[in-house]
Amino acid sequence: MTQADQTAAPMPAPETSGLGAVLARRKLLGIGSVVLLAALGWIYLGVMTAGMLSSGDSLGRALFEAICGTRLGPAGDNAITFAGVSLVLGMWVAMIFAMMLPSAGPMIVTYSEIADTAARQGKRVVSPLVLTAGYVAVWLGFAVAATVLQTALTAFAMLDASMAAASGLFSGAVFVGAGVYQFSELKHACVTQCQRPFPFFFANWSEAPGGVFRLGLRQGLYCVGCCFSMMLVMFAVGVMNVVWMAALGAIMTVEKVSTTTRFSRVVGVALIAIGAAVIVYSVIGKLQGVGA
Repeated sequence: MTQADQTAAPMPAPETSGLGAVLARRKLLGIGSVVLLAALGWIYLGVMTAGMLSSGDSLGRALFEAICGTRLGPAGDNAITFAGVSLVLGMWVAMIFAMMLPSAGPMIVTYSEIADTAARQGKRVVSPLVLTAGYVAVWLGFAVAATVLQTALTAFAMLDASMAAASGLFSGAVFVGAGVYQFSELKHACVTQCQRPFPFFFANWSEAPGGVFRLGLRQGLYCVGCCFSMMLVMFAVGVMNVVWMAALGAIMTVEKVSTTTRFSRVVGVALIAIGAAVIVYSVIGKLQGVGA
């Protein structure tokens, strides 16, 4: 090998051991961060649910509320307190971790695979934890906004003390609005970016931590644009309804691994149909109440 060839050849990455070896396994690190944060979210939600037992509920009642209900406090108490708002914020943060981190898995794995390839070529790469931090930062901002919105809805008696919608018309409108959004240009633009992270990273690659953090921020913004309307559906079904949390989380994950927007349109039709049915049922119930 000539001196020129030796100069042009990339230097092999130094061998690492211990913690350094773990940090060098970027794909494993990316997947591990998603699994850990999602698990922490579900654990926190489970702890909140278990807290219902302290109010004297039976175990069966607490499990029922965890699966199908929403009550976290005494019925009829709509007072807004600092402690209550803090509890709501913690709940939304846990929901973000539980519902949105799994859906970000493919994006984080894609970045990790590109980073591994770059590292083998002797290039400088940034840990996927930095990318994840940027993504999470955006969703934490959404959690704050959702907390403010929930506080306002509670103040205007649109949500009751159990964090459930106080009106069938309101619930139906939320469903219909979320369904209509599924057909919007903004939705399709954002979900397309979420489905195809490789071209995004390839075109915007950065070797600086700040640059990778900004990539996470941008991916987080695309994800919020893709999924915020379905997160707001929780106001219609009960903010602590675990079944709907799991179902919506699965739907948003499937959307992001699909290759077209067809699934998004199918979900939109389903949401509109559910909303219309809820509105019709609510109107019929009101008419029957008036006629009684």
